[in-house]
Amino acid sequence: MAEIIESTIIPGVKFAVLRAFADERGRFVETFRKEWFPERTWERVQTNRSDSQAGVLRGLHHHRHQVDYWYCAFGTIRVALADVRPDSPSYLKTEIVEIGEANQMGVFIPVGVAHGFVALTDATLTYSVDNYYDGADELGVAWDDPTLAIEWGVTEPILSPRDKQNKRLGDWVIG
Repeated sequence: MAEIIESTIIPGVKFAVLRAFADERGRFVETFRKEWFPERTWERVQTNRSDSQAGVLRGLHHHRHQVDYWYCAFGTIRVALADVRPDSPSYLKTEIVEIGEANQMGVFIPVGVAHGFVALTDATLTYSVDNYYDGADELGVAWDDPTLAIEWGVTEPILSPRDKQNKRLGDWVIG
């Protein structure tokens, strides 16, 4: 059973500290249980896998109608979270956590919390969501937004063409 810890910085973000069982054959980790997050009735409707080479930065993304649950199955990633909910007591606060093989943890990301990661090694991220992909609900914030001032630990990340076009917070209205 995982230990569930709520973020002390961004309300609604939760970390599932997972327990790995290993022997000479390999390793077993229970990575998700719906009951770990009882405050939100949600149905996992889609699970995705993202493979990234070291130095790739994905994000920041956020949604109006979707929660995410992340688990890094291979490698290590630095996850950045930013509260972009204008009515939140932690509006514009950020949090960084490293997850992966050495830190077996799942991350529950509520609606309105921008999220992204930089791959510190080659890495595989699996993530489950409670809505099917909807491009209209895939919003972005520039990875290097000065208002958020996220300490990614990289200066020249590898970005997708889409993420290169993400706007700074001052250039759009959150709704």
